[in-house]
Amino acid sequence: MAQKEGGSEQGRVKVEDSLGAKAMAGGPMAGGGVVVEVREKKGPLRAAIPTMPFPLAVICLFLNTFIPGLGTFISAFSVLCGARSELISERGVCCVFWLNVAAALIQILTAVIMVGWIMSIFWGMDMVILASCRDQGVPQDV
Repeated sequence: MAQKEGGSEQGRVKVEDSLGAKAMAGGPMAGGGVVVEVREKKGPLRAAIPTMPFPLAVICLFLNTFIPGLGTFISAFSVLCGARSELISERGVCCVFWLNVAAALIQILTAVIMVGWIMSIFWGMDMVILASCRDQGVPQDV
């Protein structure tokens, strides 16, 4: 606990545990502490996944399942048509478009060794999750 010199005022100090979750010192510490905030860190490729309308996201997932990278490639063009992404405010629409095209190429080129196919399916699932959060009105970190 943080204390002032006189010992009359006590404050709580935020500390981070090994998982990056912020906990309040002085709170209940059973089982690792009180979690105040947990935020997932995304890389640039993952943050560039656009938030599309739900039907389009399902189509992209379907395409990514059977033709790795095709749904991701189509989603890149949805950015040019107004789909939002977490990265647009930082890097701009053009950069997000090219990041999605790069992700599609990575998926296509590595599909031969199954890595790209699996990545492509997960990418499509992320698109559907983002679209369903958008339709439910869940605020996103932008």
